[in-house]
Amino acid sequence: MRLSLLQRINGWLAPAPAPAGGKAGWIGDWTFAHRGLHGPGVPENSPAAFAAAIAAGYGIECDIQRSSDCVPMVFHDWELDRLTGQAGPVAERTAVELEAMSLTGSADTIPSLDEFLKEVAGHVPLLIEVKSKRELPVAALCAAIRDGLSAYPGLHAVMSFDPRVSRWFTHHSPETVRGLVVTEEGGKGLAGCLRRHLALWHAKPDFLAYDIRDLPSPFAASQRARGLPLATWTVRSRVLLERARLHADAPIAEGAGIGESQ
Repeated sequence: MRLSLLQRINGWLAPAPAPAGGKAGWIGDWTFAHRGLHGPGVPENSPAAFAAAIAAGYGIECDIQRSSDCVPMVFHDWELDRLTGQAGPVAERTAVELEAMSLTGSADTIPSLDEFLKEVAGHVPLLIEVKSKRELPVAALCAAIRDGLSAYPGLHAVMSFDPRVSRWFTHHSPETVRGLVVTEEGGKGLAGCLRRHLALWHAKPDFLAYDIRDLPSPFAASQRARGLPLATWTVRSRVLLERARLHADAPIAEGAGIGESQ
């Protein structure tokens, strides 16, 4: 079958790994615990959640925010309010301040990327999502993450909704496995399809991390068919896990979804 023009452009502007999967091929061998194996009394993105994931043999997906002094911190939200007893933006606090903050319902505190890497120590693979906003520069945070990962011995990948992150690693740390996080929410039509292709061409990722609510997806299927591994988030039930098994290579799961994955 002849490739469509769009598929040919994908191949030119965002080449798939060769052989299929390439350096990101290991992603399909794992189930990833979304923000660690968390639950009652074990907060998301906490050392306890990461220890539980390691003990259960799951890979770990986590989130990175920057502190005011540009230290990569393992934390999901832009604001402190939901997950700590503090309030306000994460980016307005120093790393020392953040590392002293207890996570709600736990004695654990917010870990830095360095502390997180010391804890995991290569025991399980990592998917590290870099949080970003369109109006904010990404280079300084990407450089800090690259430096933190430079001597890390375990399997790991960096990913983001922001295609600038993957592109930065393409140019400044090409050995790092890099991914583009994708959701089709609010963008199912032609304009959304074009935005996804533009993001793909800009990011030049080694893999995609796709919103499970959008699967099956022609865009995701076409990228997977040409060799990009496909992780999918967030798998929270048996039904979603079955969908992930049909249409993706690796679930990023929590709750009932991860409980059914073994």
